[in-house]
Amino acid sequence: MSARLAWTMPSLALVLLVAATLLPTLGGGAPPGLFEPTFSAMILGYAAVGGIVAARRPDNPIGWLLAAGALCAALTALGAEYGEHGLVTDPGSLPGARFAAWVAMWVVLPAWGAVLFLLLLFPTGRLLTARWRWAARLTAASVGLGAIAQALVPRQLSENEAVANPFHVSGAAGDVLAVLNTVTDVATLPTLLLALGALVVRLRRSRGEERLQLEWFVYVAAVAALGLILGVVGENAVGSGSWLWQVPFYLGMVALAALPVAIAVAMLRYRLYDIDLVINRTLVYAALSATLAGAYLGGVLVLGLVVRPLTGSSNLAIAGSTLAVAALFGPARAQIQRVVDRRFYRRRYDAARTLEAFGARLRDEVDLEALGADLRHVVVETMAPAHVSLWLREARR
Repeated sequence: MSARLAWTMPSLALVLLVAATLLPTLGGGAPPGLFEPTFSAMILGYAAVGGIVAARRPDNPIGWLLAAGALCAALTALGAEYGEHGLVTDPGSLPGARFAAWVAMWVVLPAWGAVLFLLLLFPTGRLLTARWRWAARLTAASVGLGAIAQALVPRQLSENEAVANPFHVSGAAGDVLAVLNTVTDVATLPTLLLALGALVVRLRRSRGEERLQLEWFVYVAAVAALGLILGVVGENAVGSGSWLWQVPFYLGMVALAALPVAIAVAMLRYRLYDIDLVINRTLVYAALSATLAGAYLGGVLVLGLVVRPLTGSSNLAIAGSTLAVAALFGPARAQIQRVVDRRFYRRRYDAARTLEAFGARLRDEVDLEALGADLRHVVVETMAPAHVSLWLREARR
């Protein structure tokens, strides 16, 4: 059940993202640069890595946070585009446009909350110590109250000023919500710094393999936080039309989208969550499929140009391309596996090279003591055991 849910959330996020990307074509034009490409890349990355981690490690909240963040971000994307089209571009053309724009107005905050808790809990899925519970509670309160305020505060849903929030609360309660909305907006940057501070403290206290798992993630998170903070502060200081805030802001967005990439690197190179083999196979067969598909299409095209004038048919080109792809499968898979191992699965690559070197020495080595020393060295290098003993049976005469 948990594995099915783990893949349902990312799959739904991808469907919503595709719908948000294709929706502008209803107006007859090409899809615009809706939601900066980094936003789409962020949804794809969070959905893919979140699905893998949640399916393989359902007890760890990291995967669920990634998947939930992707789903909320995709809802924001589709709701914003749907509302824009139904309220501004072609008013009245889409049913429920006002509701979609209302959802997009507040559901982005749970997505942001998923990012903050990702910084607080990565990689173990637990707070650094019990003393950090106040930070988690403050973050949850800020995000939750901010979402409620955004959903109920009196405001416009789009550039069309006649379209107001259909669920707004007026009167004294509306004034309180407006103040709460301002307070939670101001608290966005402090909570981000708080989550980043918890991550840095975790890095400083970590040792060994956990430190290696954290290093890239902390670096990317720091770039994201710095870029977003400079962008928000710069926009308020110099105005929305200046590039001085846009450069750091979009740099922060790129880094934010790269967080799941940093997690994937930790899983591949440093065995985070012990699912590096799954990702290894995914990378290998995805690259292999793309290579073989390209080779097949290229073969059909090239051979078709050569043999069609002679035979008047493309069947020979198709058959030749099929045979070529079948022959290419083994060598291509081996080469792609070596590249992936060398880049992301270094332990396996180094172990294979160590065994190859030992096999070459074994053919020429005649000194038994030297051979035993080499064998112990190879075992330590490839398997990293706690203790190595070598026992040789005496030969019978």
